[in-house]
Amino acid sequence: MMAENTKHVSYADAGVDTAEGARAVDAIKAAVATTNRPEVIGGLGGFGSCFSAAALKDMEDPILVSGTDGVGTKLAIAQLLDRHETVGEDLVAMCVDDIVPMGAEPLFFLDYVAIGKLRAEHVAKIVGGIAEGCRKSGCALVGGEMAEHPGVMAADDYDLAGFVVGVVDRPKLLGPELVREGDVILGLPSSGIHSNGYSLVRKVAIEGRSVEELETPLAELGGESLADAVMRPTKIYAGQLLAALRAGAPVHAMAHITGGGITENLDRAMPDGLDALVYRGGEDGPAWDVPPVISYMIREAGLTTEEAYRTFNMGVGMSVICAPEDAERVRELLAEQGLESFVMGEVVPGTGKVVYDDER
Repeated sequence: MMAENTKHVSYADAGVDTAEGARAVDAIKAAVATTNRPEVIGGLGGFGSCFSAAALKDMEDPILVSGTDGVGTKLAIAQLLDRHETVGEDLVAMCVDDIVPMGAEPLFFLDYVAIGKLRAEHVAKIVGGIAEGCRKSGCALVGGEMAEHPGVMAADDYDLAGFVVGVVDRPKLLGPELVREGDVILGLPSSGIHSNGYSLVRKVAIEGRSVEELETPLAELGGESLADAVMRPTKIYAGQLLAALRAGAPVHAMAHITGGGITENLDRAMPDGLDALVYRGGEDGPAWDVPPVISYMIREAGLTTEEAYRTFNMGVGMSVICAPEDAERVRELLAEQGLESFVMGEVVPGTGKVVYDDER
């Protein structure tokens, strides 16, 4: 029996509103349902999420490929601007495009939303973006967790994490072991900064500016505002790349250009004894277009060329490596899926690094 002078403190008094949590689940159910695949069993609400593996029986040697990631400092800018509709799409992109370089098809996705104060409408915007990313990549959003953290996070603060599971048949597994000297490196254009380098972006372009200033169009950005440019969602390549592979694109390896830029990601597709030689020389810079927002950030931060290529994607969101005799065919199949591409380099003898033509 409760002592007569003991104060009653409910879970809601402690800062956790379970009723609002239930409202949030109801608010996202419709969006989640739009991502369903035939393999999904049941729906939201169970203790675990079920996904049939029956289709894997048709594979010679199915290999499960998993990945996990977050959105990082870009969320702080989203909170400042009160723009939450596309950060979920960023989350999915960071995960699914990390497994597609192995040739893996994303099967299902789970998310984790940690938030200071749960508001159903707010969470619905975030998860709506996650659902949109899942639809674009062809994977099912099968579950997740919404965790309210009063006293640990400020009421308007939140963080996101995602987890994806995919599959590839071992004979179709892509990677550095297939790469050969003389292979061509193709680049796929990025949509902008994507989701990396935002600690620097925030430091040099966001801090000290009002929301009104951030939403003012700038000539340096082609008439776009900083707010629009930095919040443009990360492009998702997985669905289109997989369609090209299914159509017969003879690809050896791929590299998702994320944190660490071209320098510290393209090397992950190189075997020992070979380098990725990237064509960035010439008076006008690289042979591809660098998005104005990236050039703007480089100027504002005073980055050297070396620093820039280790910080930003420099306009290349994904690299695709193939034999030189297959390059045109690969580009054609990519184009059929709506993916523009350009030749950005070649594979040469070396030590497994990225090197640049203007440094040789």
